[in-house]
Amino acid sequence: MANNTLAPQQARSRESLRKLLKAAAEVLGQHGLEGATIPRIAQHAGLTPGAIYRRFPDKDALLETVIIGILERQEERLRTMLTPAMARQIPLPVFAEQLISNMLVSYRANAGLLRALRQFAQGRDQTSFWRKISKLEMDTHKYLVELFLVHRKDIKHPNPQMAVSFALVTLSSTLIELILVDRDMKCWQAVIPKDDQPLKSELLRSFLRYLGIEQKGC
Repeated sequence: MANNTLAPQQARSRESLRKLLKAAAEVLGQHGLEGATIPRIAQHAGLTPGAIYRRFPDKDALLETVIIGILERQEERLRTMLTPAMARQIPLPVFAEQLISNMLVSYRANAGLLRALRQFAQGRDQTSFWRKISKLEMDTHKYLVELFLVHRKDIKHPNPQMAVSFALVTLSSTLIELILVDRDMKCWQAVIPKDDQPLKSELLRSFLRYLGIEQKGC
């Protein structure tokens, strides 16, 4: 009889954990790191604070699990949705344009969550959590480099691998600075494009030019 009830109990436990982690990510995005309290997360998940503390000793342990899960799913989606064979079928300028467009949309849509994740990770260097998220981020970065390098012959930079890696770092750093760090962007209004369409165009232009690729029509 115990064996008959074990599977449903485990399924309910997994579903409860899934709801909790989803709720914690949503609260982080809506209320920031300071506003992501255990009572607020519990209410959002339809649980009691006690139910959360039975799974996690404190808020930090919960948020570490949330952040690692987000990064793991991000890498898994990338590897599932885009393989080197698929990337080979997409011209490099088109691939770069799609990546930049998707990153810009994602940063805009998830700015609150991304800002909270960065804030949480600060000051945790050399911890096991920091080492794990650093590896996940680096694995994703290396995979993106690998995808671009299927078009190595089109890259005119003398060191294609270094160029792609640096171009991706520059791209993500620019988006972090413009979207996550300077929230209202008032101090940038005089020197950056006024909206996302020209911003995307300039990001793409600089990305391709660094790799030594001329855009058609430019």
